[in-house]
Amino acid sequence: MSQQDIIKELVGLQDIIVNNIEQNEKEINIYLELERKEHKCPCCSGQTSRIHDYRTQKVHDINILGKKVYLILRKRRYVCPNCGKRFYEANSFLPKYHRITNRMTAWIIGMLKTNRSYKDVAIECGLSEFTVARRFDLIGFKMKHLPEVLSIDEFKGDTSGEKYQVILTNPKTHVVLDVLPKRTEHYLTDYFRQFSKEERNKVKYFVCDMYKPYKIICETYFKNAILITDKYHWVRQATWALENVRKRIQKQFGKEKRIYFKHSRSLLTRPYEKLKDEERQALMVMLDISSDLSTVYYLKEQLRNYVLYESDKETARKELNIWIRDAKESEIPELKPAITAFTNWKDSIIASCGQPITNGFTEGCNNKIKVLKRNAYGYRNFERFRKRILFIFAA
Repeated sequence: MSQQDIIKELVGLQDIIVNNIEQNEKEINIYLELERKEHKCPCCSGQTSRIHDYRTQKVHDINILGKKVYLILRKRRYVCPNCGKRFYEANSFLPKYHRITNRMTAWIIGMLKTNRSYKDVAIECGLSEFTVARRFDLIGFKMKHLPEVLSIDEFKGDTSGEKYQVILTNPKTHVVLDVLPKRTEHYLTDYFRQFSKEERNKVKYFVCDMYKPYKIICETYFKNAILITDKYHWVRQATWALENVRKRIQKQFGKEKRIYFKHSRSLLTRPYEKLKDEERQALMVMLDISSDLSTVYYLKEQLRNYVLYESDKETARKELNIWIRDAKESEIPELKPAITAFTNWKDSIIASCGQPITNGFTEGCNNKIKVLKRNAYGYRNFERFRKRILFIFAA
């Protein structure tokens, strides 16, 4: 293999002639030109190999050994003998009007597959942050089909003037489908209306939290789907009630006992069967102090043991009705939000019992999105934020 062939292999470009290589501590300059050949005139489609003039262009390429690499390309400008049109020779590694090679663009986009910020990628590539962002803007995403299982949830994105954005996923196949700029009922209505009725009828399960517009959307546009309230979101209604009772009770104590109650709150929220013997004894001491605390704690355990893990729908409905009755009879004010939520969302709560479909995958995506947002110190441009999320979670 000749020296020229070896250099071509190292540079990794086809149909080029390397004339010289210069380097210093910071950068490598590779002087090259393309092999001369006939070109088709873009105006009259005639063939020509007549050269009008040469021009030099400096092109940014992938870094080598920690140094910036620039291709100093000596470009030919051909002239058509038929129509007089002047045009540059075609090449496979540099798009028209670009100053960065195709593989450099691919390298930039590949690094953005992780949670790294535009600034971090720009520093490593030796480019500006805006250049990296513009290269990433070349990517496009659009959801064309709805899945059999559709999960919807919001996350705090603080982008484009909206506090909350919405993520759509398929929890069955662990695929992020789309990210929406707002969670208002009006916007969600316009979004799902763009899908045909046949496409919406493919959705068999619609999984969400206890946000009322989601329920309205499901009942309006997904008539064939079973509405499922995510287990975590309805079980925590009882946990919130328990925590609020604890906070009310501990305010009546002195400083030392109040701090003990606060630090021991995990004994109340954790499942009873997962507590050690000494922890159970400490729990009993806490429950003996207040009848309200004891009542709400046993209601929380009753919900977990007789509703959450019940696979039979009718039995689960019966037990939930008993729970609502007992909660009302207790007349504990902290239980009122849970009673209202369970009454309004009863059917979708029962639908979640014995059902392995949850919003667990969606919540995990939300946590990863928080890391992405934190690394970038927030996003102002929603479309770029959306593309980053979809690109990171793309298969």
